Parts: sequence; structure tokens; C-alpha cells
Amino acid sequence: MATFSSYIIKSFKHDGHLHRTWQENGMVPESLLHESHKAESMMVLINSQTKIIEADGKEWVSRIPGISFFIPKQWFNVVALLEDSGVRYYCNVASPPYVNGNVITYIDYDLDVIRMPGGTVHIVDQEEYERHKICYHYSSIVDGKVKQGLQDLLLRIQQGQAPFHDEWVHEYYRQWQKWKGEGAEA
Repeated sequence: MATFSSYIIKSFKHDGHLHRTWQENGMVPESLLHESHKAESMMVLINSQTKIIEADGKEWVSRIPGISFFIPKQWFNVVALLEDSGVRYYCNVASPPYVNGNVITYIDYDLDVIRMPGGTVHIVDQEEYERHKICYHYSSIVDGKVKQGLQDLLLRIQQGQAPFHDEWVHEYYRQWQKWKGEGAEA
């Protein structure tokens, strides 16, 4: 059986300070990746009941299983949250992922897109982005990359492209539960 390797996910702000850390995430092995995810070299990670550490040191444990999708060279990442009402996609407009050993890092640029289980889409934290653009002195290059990342993300959602497929999200979670020995019916 394929092994889910353990990874830490760290998000930073533009000035280099740590924003948030997800301590325990299982990387879906390539042999279990959907073909469209393999084609884009996506990194797919799963967590449930993982410790999350905030920048101020506050710690808490996630209550909702999350499947994170990182796509090389893309200025966004996607977290599919398995809620009772369905899959909610929380998308961070962010720098492309950087991997060093078992740690994945990225810079969070505040803008978020939420795709609700019913399909409605909300862009949030635009004011925070504008504040931080001034505060952290985003260059015109970074500002352009962020805005292009937002447009690329919205187009992907509109066209129903990967990773916005609930059935794949559920299948990854089933495979992970099976691997952990938690899902007898998986």
C-alpha cells in the first residue's frame, strides 16, 4: 500500500513573518493522484485534527478535515474542507509553493476566494490586501502576480477545472482514512 508522507505547511506574510503553521499533513502519494493532478504536478495533502499554530503562538486543533492542493508556479492554493453541508473550497491567493525537505511554505497575500458547496463564489479580504500592499510595500511585479493569480483561480473555478471536483476530494480522504486504518468501509 502507498504511504502518505508527513509534511508541515507554513504560511508567511510578505515581510517574512510566520503567519500560520499546520503541523501534520499527509502527502498523497503520486500513485494515488488523479491523472489531471499528476499532469500539473500537484501536491495534495490531507489533514484532520491537526495542530495549527498562529503567528502569536496560539494553538488550536482543526475540526474539519482539509485536503490542500498546491500547484507549482501558480499564485494560489486551494483547501477543500469536508463539511457536513458539502465541500467548501477555501482558496488562498499566495505565492507558488516552496518545498524544503518535509516543509511546504508559501507567502499568503490575504486575498481569499471561497467556493461554497452550492457553487456560489465569494472574494474576501480585499481591504486587507490593499492595507498590506501599502504596509509591506508590494512591488508592482508582486501586485501583478497576485492579481493574475486571482484571475487564474476564478477562471479555474468557473470552468470546473482541477482541483474543484468533490468526488476526487472525497476519494483522497477515503484513501487516507484507509491508510490510517480509520475507514473500514473505504
